[in-house]
Amino acid sequence: MEQRIRKAVFPVAGLGVRLLPATKTQPKEMLPIVDRPAVQYVVEEAIASGIRNLLFVTGRGKRAIEDYFDFAVELEYELKNRGKEHLLGEIRGIVNSAQIFYVRQKSPRGLGDAVFQARAFVGEEPFAVLLPDDIIMSDSPCLFEMLRLFAERPGVYVALIEVPHSEVSQWGIVSGREIAPSLYLIEDLVEKPEPYEAPSNLAVVGRYLLPPSIFDALAETSPGKGGEIQLTDAIRKLIGKEPIYGYRFVGEYFGVGSKLGYLKANVAFALKREDLAFEFRAFLRDLVERGII
Repeated sequence: MEQRIRKAVFPVAGLGVRLLPATKTQPKEMLPIVDRPAVQYVVEEAIASGIRNLLFVTGRGKRAIEDYFDFAVELEYELKNRGKEHLLGEIRGIVNSAQIFYVRQKSPRGLGDAVFQARAFVGEEPFAVLLPDDIIMSDSPCLFEMLRLFAERPGVYVALIEVPHSEVSQWGIVSGREIAPSLYLIEDLVEKPEPYEAPSNLAVVGRYLLPPSIFDALAETSPGKGGEIQLTDAIRKLIGKEPIYGYRFVGEYFGVGSKLGYLKANVAFALKREDLAFEFRAFLRDLVERGII
């Protein structure tokens, strides 16, 4: 029987400490990249990849996310009266394209615990997990390519990028062998190893395709580094039980959970916008010519 992934989970309960003070009262996922919140880019990736059932794992102070992915009756009425149908289409797009659900993570116990909250939503199906902190700019959506590989070769999938050896202690790192272009069979995963302990410099970023067996693995996973339940530790428990693959995607990665990554994403996406690129590029060029940058 062919396995198909129909559901995606978005853990959005994090506190956004690295982006304070902006995130004191505003969810980090709602900070704008150009003119739309960061979380929208990741949601659009899921929808563009053919997934229509979306679950947000939220927490305290995340009500703005729920309000954003809902109808705004007064605003829509005003836009319609003003003849701004193009804006009406933009704000209705995701609401009309997907079924959206919510569950709360009652305490911040890590990514693994956040994914565990999706158990009832997922049931006995494989599913996708996308981290809104990790935005990927690519010609073909990263998730779409992972789903294409999954259809040909079912298993557990994680997205991979190469990172400098000096930064491996900030990432989940894999060891494995390349079995096809950009596709790795993973033999081990280590969460935030010291550089001298790291098995490679291939790091896991926030795109996962997971089987329902991940929930039993998470239930058996003790808190790891930082006192949190790590998703990579649970995936590691599936080695030998499920084939685990890594997809090294083609595209630009932006870790928008940090201030530098957030700034880079704004510049990169602004330069891709037809309505902004010409003047924005001229502005940047002027800054360079004046020695400001």
